[in-house]
Amino acid sequence: MTDPIRWGVLGAANFALEQMAPAIHAAKGAVFAGLATSSTEKAMAFQAFAPDLEIYDGYDALLASDQIDAVYIPLPNHLHVEWTLKALRAGKHVLTEKPIALEEAEFDALIAARDETGCFVAEAFMIVHHPQWQKARQLFADGAIGRLIHVDAMFCYDNASEPGNIRNRPETGGGSLRDIGVYTFGSTRFVTGAEPQSVTAKLRLENGVDTFAHVSADFPGFSYNSVTSMRMFPSQRVTFHGDKGRMTLNTPFNANVFGQAEVSIENSDMALTTYRFPGINHYVLQVEAFGETLRNGVPYACPLEFSRGTQRMIDMVFTAGVEI
Repeated sequence: MTDPIRWGVLGAANFALEQMAPAIHAAKGAVFAGLATSSTEKAMAFQAFAPDLEIYDGYDALLASDQIDAVYIPLPNHLHVEWTLKALRAGKHVLTEKPIALEEAEFDALIAARDETGCFVAEAFMIVHHPQWQKARQLFADGAIGRLIHVDAMFCYDNASEPGNIRNRPETGGGSLRDIGVYTFGSTRFVTGAEPQSVTAKLRLENGVDTFAHVSADFPGFSYNSVTSMRMFPSQRVTFHGDKGRMTLNTPFNANVFGQAEVSIENSDMALTTYRFPGINHYVLQVEAFGETLRNGVPYACPLEFSRGTQRMIDMVFTAGVEI
């Protein structure tokens, strides 16, 4: 594997400009080497921080380049599987924005292509690379809250004023579950290592996408409750309730944006212990972890098999959901 890894980005998405391209540029062992866009104006915004960036006038041109080792794909959700497969077949390693697929069955083709090409591919589920979530998982495994009884999770924001946003459009795979349900569902699965046995859900739909989802689930030994919404005041929190204590993450998903990353443990003697993680960029850590997997075979925190489990839970919710 080339060291450093030369990254290309398919499309000049705002999220790529604001988060992932700067993260690639800042990550150790990585070079932001290429961008596929036909817009000179958009390209200039990326070249402002990466002046040596090569601009390709199309996605296929970037994939055909022998100057690119790995590709980040921030395209609209409905294009993720198509271009992930194209990138793999072009011999590129791939990091695709979440959700990497829209249905669990689509993972069959992704896993097959990964295994056939020998290229690495993963969903950009950045939170598992943040030390607050690694700490939460370790505390849970060490019995810091005793036996888990219940999990509460919430992730909300309001984009009602943006009807053209891809998250508000059914044809681009929009909806709160696909955009942020991956976090409420995936974080619970990451910490506990458990999978849901059954779910019930109440969904509020607008223009064919879920703008509100209240999900209840039964996991082995504990219950689960979550709310995701694209029509509520911004809020995020995950709480793990045990018989010996409670573990809370108040900025579980947007560290440094919504607030400081912290993991708090409250025990039965009313003692409060808080672990703080200021200023850590989980997007940079995600790129570096990807590189460590390529170079040294370090196990990746969320391989396709993990992401498939989260998509399975989303599919369960869509199947069981009742419109309100």
